[in-house]
Amino acid sequence: MRHLVFVTLCLGGAVFLAGCQKNSDAQVQRALKDVNVIDEANLNDIMLTVGDPNEAVAYFQGALQKDPGRIDLMRGLGKSLVRAGKPMEAAKVLERIVTMEGNNPEDKVMLADAQIRSNEWARAKATLATIPPTHETFDRYRLEAMVADSDKNWKKADSFYEIAAGLTTKPSGIYNNWGFSKLTRKDFGGAERLFSQALTYDPTMFTAKNNLVMSRAAQRKYDLPVIEMTQTERAELLYTMALAAIKQGDVSVGKGLLQQAVDTHPQHFEAAARSLAALDNNVTN
Repeated sequence: MRHLVFVTLCLGGAVFLAGCQKNSDAQVQRALKDVNVIDEANLNDIMLTVGDPNEAVAYFQGALQKDPGRIDLMRGLGKSLVRAGKPMEAAKVLERIVTMEGNNPEDKVMLADAQIRSNEWARAKATLATIPPTHETFDRYRLEAMVADSDKNWKKADSFYEIAAGLTTKPSGIYNNWGFSKLTRKDFGGAERLFSQALTYDPTMFTAKNNLVMSRAAQRKYDLPVIEMTQTERAELLYTMALAAIKQGDVSVGKGLLQQAVDTHPQHFEAAARSLAALDNNVTN
């Protein structure tokens, strides 16, 4: 009898150990699965930020073949297609996402962005109209401003640009876009102020520097503004100003600015030299 109890205990212990082993294996598998999820999330983030856009597209396409219908992977594919310069393909992916369970307002913002990049302004406007007013983000209002600009609804555009500028700590880009909007409206003074404001946030932004010079030249201000610039940038800005002066009929001023651009550039400034030679030939003829 004592022997039977001993055997029973041994068998019970064996079952207990087997149960422990199974529980241990399950815990290990769960832990490994958690690690894999973390690794995948990290890899997804890397692909969306520092990875080559075309490699990122291939990565998310491959991931979706293995696990189709996952909305996070589809978002990754949509974003990667935009980065790869394929907005029409991105829009098709994002159009599917906004019909899926688990979609959110930011998916519609991304769709509107892809539609604008595809020059589908009417569709972008319709997409933005479906976003709840409570979804107040920089990207949403940046796109709203661009759509209002395309409709030449200047009052609404100005309002959206102002809101967008207040929703980011790096508003240089939005001030530059807003300034360009003013430039197209021929509000050159307003454009000049906005380009200057953009440069207070990012003094290295050459696009804003070039736009600032254009807005000043349009007012016949043919002196360079007091801003940070390299010697090469100075030459290029003088060239921009020269072309604007010539276009406005101030040919002698433009010729002088072209000569300054050639003299200022640290290397041979082919474009300015060619324009100067062409101007001399026209005068001679």
